[in-house]
Amino acid sequence: MAQITFALGTSHGPLLSTPPEQWDQRVEADRQNPKLPFRGGTYNFDELVALRVKEELGTQAALDVRTERHAACQRAIGELAERFTAAAVDALVIVGNDQREIFKDDLTPAFSVFYGESVDNIPPSKERLAKMPPGLGASHWANSPPEGATYPCLPELGAHILRSTADEGFDAASMKVLPEGPRGRKGVPHAFGFVYRRIMNDQAVPAVPVVQNTFFPPNQPTVGRCFDFGRAIGRAVASWDRDARVGVIASGGLSHFVIDEDFDAELLEALKAGDRDRFTRIPADRFRSGTSESKNWITAAGLLADTSLKMRVVDYVPCYRSDAGTGNAMGFAVWE
Repeated sequence: MAQITFALGTSHGPLLSTPPEQWDQRVEADRQNPKLPFRGGTYNFDELVALRVKEELGTQAALDVRTERHAACQRAIGELAERFTAAAVDALVIVGNDQREIFKDDLTPAFSVFYGESVDNIPPSKERLAKMPPGLGASHWANSPPEGATYPCLPELGAHILRSTADEGFDAASMKVLPEGPRGRKGVPHAFGFVYRRIMNDQAVPAVPVVQNTFFPPNQPTVGRCFDFGRAIGRAVASWDRDARVGVIASGGLSHFVIDEDFDAELLEALKAGDRDRFTRIPADRFRSGTSESKNWITAAGLLADTSLKMRVVDYVPCYRSDAGTGNAMGFAVWE
């Protein structure tokens, strides 16, 4: 039978792959956003500056601090890549999310499992790159190789996960081919592309991509549902009739686009404990906007709940880009 022998969690935000002197290119977008979520409230940029003035976040957004924290993130990504290689897994389950890259308003499943032969990682055209908002195009090298790539998947395991989780009451959407996203976009979402590029260094291990709708109302799965779905996937992997070492990767999070270090600390402690009740005690309104991607880690925690693996935080790096607290808190962890 298969056995889960290793897992990791990683943030995948654009700041990880953008030179620190360019982080403030995204601040203008922050200023134009009238609905920045923070601790249950919704604010515009100036309101957040006033609300958080005592935290003196401008000092943490200074270039020298950005440079130091960017370097810390690169070290952490390097360590994750090294630990992944050393784990020598035969198969992977990757839990990520979609941000209107493959699904449209027409159809947005809460949970989807891919069981096709392979997935493509298709780089954006020069025209599309040029149209991206400031600060995003510079980071795209970390999501797709310039020449594109095709990565092997595991149809047998994907189908087994779909059947097994359905028997437990989870009606996940099945995908043999990735849908064509808005404006004709094709290929894996960046949550997965980042993992293939920066953790696996394009040396892909056969994988089952699991896609969650963390962003878009009205059908985002709850924290408890994510944990339970992960646990059902874990049981499916354990019952897979193949002698294989299986790894798990969670991609996304932590708090963004407004950083909340208290939330991140609470989440990381809950992940270490692997305690479903601790996750569900976190108010649901904390999981909004980019912070919602933290649910990918919670699904991974469910996957690992019946294993003996223990979590170690490799690093936690809050990457501020403004005095309003906008940016991305980066988390990196392994379960071994």
